Amino acid sequence: MNIDFMEKAIEIAKTSENDIPIGTVIVFENQIIACAANRRERENRTIAHAEILAIDEANKKLKKWRLNECDIYVTLEPCPMCASAIIQARIQNVYFGAYDIINGAFGSNSNMKKIMKSDINIKGGILEDECTNLLKEYFKELR
Repeated sequence: MNIDFMEKAIEIAKTSENDIPIGTVIVFENQIIACAANRRERENRTIAHAEILAIDEANKKLKKWRLNECDIYVTLEPCPMCASAIIQARIQNVYFGAYDIINGAFGSNSNMKKIMKSDINIKGGILEDECTNLLKEYFKELR
């Protein structure tokens, strides 16, 4: 785990514009190979979550669908769709910042690791305060 990668994910999250500020980076051999922010509102696409977009970019960059030598850093605990995609991509390690008690699928609400019988490594709470505050500020401005 490398704090610098989570800091980069936070930086990416801040580019989300009018989308919920969630950022993702995917790391291969200690180098960032893909990054994305949420773009659901911008693109009017249900699946334009940061994790899905970053996985797609990493697939293209590595020219393979198996990302088993990669780690993913996400500012918010992935939802069931993204958690499933992460597991399907065979990503080795998941590091996330803020916990999501409503939609979090790596332990907060549901546990896709257990449901899908995966041996993926998961660590939450990385720079949790920074990630949580980013979300709080976004929703505060909406109100």
